[in-house]
This record gives sequence, C-alpha cells and structure tokens, in this order.
Amino acid sequence: METNLDLSPILANLGIAALNPMQTEAREAIVREKAVLLLAPTGSGKTLAFLLPVLQLLKSDQKNVQCLILAPTRELALQIEHVWKKMGTGYKVNVCYGGHPMATEIQNLSNPPAVLIGTPGRIADHLDRNTFDPGGIHALVLDEFDKSLELGFQEQMAFIIGGLRSLSKRVLVSATAGISIPDFTGVRSPVKLDFISDDDRANLLTIKAVFSEEKDKTNTLFRLICSLDSEAALIFCNHRDTAERTSAFLNELGIYAAFYHGGMEQDDRERALIQFRNGSINYLITTDLAARGLDIPEMKYVIHFQLPLHEHEFLHRNGRTARMQASGTAYVLLSRDEERPRYLPESLEEFSIPARKPLPEPPRFQTIYISGGRKNKLNKIDIVGFFSQKGGLEKGDLGLIEVKDFVSFAAVRKSKVPSLLAKIKDEKMKGKRYKIEVARGE
Repeated sequence: METNLDLSPILANLGIAALNPMQTEAREAIVREKAVLLLAPTGSGKTLAFLLPVLQLLKSDQKNVQCLILAPTRELALQIEHVWKKMGTGYKVNVCYGGHPMATEIQNLSNPPAVLIGTPGRIADHLDRNTFDPGGIHALVLDEFDKSLELGFQEQMAFIIGGLRSLSKRVLVSATAGISIPDFTGVRSPVKLDFISDDDRANLLTIKAVFSEEKDKTNTLFRLICSLDSEAALIFCNHRDTAERTSAFLNELGIYAAFYHGGMEQDDRERALIQFRNGSINYLITTDLAARGLDIPEMKYVIHFQLPLHEHEFLHRNGRTARMQASGTAYVLLSRDEERPRYLPESLEEFSIPARKPLPEPPRFQTIYISGGRKNKLNKIDIVGFFSQKGGLEKGDLGLIEVKDFVSFAAVRKSKVPSLLAKIKDEKMKGKRYKIEVARGE
C-alpha cells in the first residue's frame, strides 16, 4: 500500500495547484475508515476525491483487480477512467460498459487492471462469464449510487457486491443528500462527509422565469438563446423526442445545436459531447442524462425547456452552472397558466427577452475526424505536428484534441478546414495514411 503518496506530480498532471477541503477530508477518511458516504455537489471534484485514496490503497505486488468502481452511465465511467489516466499513476485501468465491444473488454481483462470501472449491467455480465477474478477486490466505490438505483440497477449491484468476498473498503458517492442506503451495499453506519449543506454555490446561482405567450415554447426558446450574447448553454428536456425535435427546429433557424440522450448509439452520443466540448456546437439539447457525471465545460447558462418531475433532478441540472465559485443563471421557460411543480420558488425574477436580437455568432471551430487513436500509437503531439507541418495550421487554428482508442477528434478553425483537408489529402501521419474528414453531424 502506498502510504506516503507524493501528490505533486499527480496535481501537476491534472493542472491543479492544490486539493480543495472536500478532497483533502475525503482522502483522509477513505484511507482510514471501512465505509464512507461522500456527499458533495456536482462539479466539486468528487472523482479525484475518491481516486486519490484508491491509489493509496493499491498494492504494487498484487496482479488481480483490486478496486471496482461502479457508475450508473457509460459517460461517467469514461470520465472516471479519463481522470485516472490523467493522474499518471502507473497502475492499469480498464472501463466496461454496454455498447463497448465485449471481445475488446475480455481481451483487456486477460491482463487484469488494478482498477476496474464499469456500469452495473456490464460488470455483472463479466462476472457471469468469469472474464476476471473478483477475489482480489478489496475496495469498492459506488459513484452516483442513487442514480444507479433510479435506473433500476439494484439487482445487478446486489449480484456484484454479493460476489465480492474480500472487501475491506466501501465508498458511496452522491450529489444528492437524504438518500437511504440499500442493505445489499453492505454499508453499515458509514462515516458521512456532507458537503452539500454548504450553500455557497447556491448563492452564486440565479434562477429566472421566462414566460412564453404561446403554449409551444420553441419560439420563446429561440429568442432566449439569441439574447445570451453567443454564450454556450445546456438546454434540458424531459423526453428524447422533444430533444431531437427542438434541436432540429433550432438548426433550421440558424442555431448550431445538437441533441443528446440515452437512446442514441454510443458513438453518436460521444460525438455530440466532443463537438459541444470543443466549441463546434454551442447548444446541447439534452435529457437529464447530461445533468451529472459528464465531462463538459463550465456553463454560464442552463435552460429548462421542460421542468423535471423531481426536485433533485432540477438541482442536478442547475449544478451544471455556478460551479467552483463562478456565477451562473438557470432560465425556466413557463406558460402563464401552467401549473408549477412545488419545488419551484413562488417568486421568481422574470426575464424579459429583448426584442430583435441577432442570431448567435456561429462556432469558430469545426470537428475533424481521424481514423486512428491510442491503439494506433497516435497522440495529441502527433496530430498537432501533422496538422501544422503538412496542413499549414498555425497556433490558434487548433482547438481541443481528443484521442480515443481507435479514433481521434480535433477542433480546427472553420475557415482553415478546406485548405487543411486539401493539403493533407495524400499525406501520411507517422508512416500511415488515415481517413481524415469533417466529423459526422457537422
């Protein structure tokens, strides 16, 4: 076990100067106690708060899986993996989730990782198939465990935890307070770290009502977006088809938007998030799937096109803005005669949309798809060098670059895309010719 962990290189890799108080307290408690319940708001750094003590608990001489982290969605699982890899621990990690090729996962697990991350359904499937030995797992983390319960994973989670015979450490993590802990978790009288009661973030959030004179609020939404001075925004709906229809409507009017929901293919979901992260689209129309656990940029604005049934989902949506001491605004679209949910404050500041606001500025970047990734020995430096030397791009022409296992995506200044593609058309990168084109959906 790593007792004297030097944080300096890890924090440097993450681009962080120091841990926040929640991360410091969680790290100490998780190393010390058998069971910990960590409650902290969305965006407060919970992932690092439990990954650092997990690192301290790993034993370098143990060859089996040592820590299992369960997450309710593939996006959250991938985000946890991303943070672990960025930490530069030297310990192998694998992530397993529905929609990922089972054969690839089985191959990865043939050389067991120290840390295994996955969704409950897929991990239960692996245990059924005996693709890895759970006998060495001594630490269990249930991240956003309340969301896993909401999504109906009780049976799979009970099956998984019931098969872990060597557990000495259990950690439950959530952004929602007041949730009962199911018996199957095996967590009895945990040490509770509650950082949700701290209302500093709430004071930075402004909630404003925007009234639609029409029953169909899409025109009001369009005018509201035009009034946001070209700032990006997350727009929440309750239903998948509403998200798709609303996105299509906005695009027809000249707004660069994409939709995102759980019914989409994994590749399409990931591409929508990449385009939103890198500034190729400015408006993501989504269900509550994007309310938490996603790696997306700090939002200045959240818009509730439809209000959720439950207060905790309303709070999670709002948690996408006013994070980490930054201010933010949540707009609630309402009809004058609409029945309001009980959780909505009675006296809301009304926002009157200014008349005749121009369309938001179009995105400066466009996403370029590259048919190679980490497994092809490509990295960000390779892509930057190739696009600069062969494609003639200058500093500032390239935005966010994301390298996946077998594909990569790069944000390129829109005006430079045609000349870039023409110049690199017949060129090889690291001795191999890759398919490079504008990403689907652009």
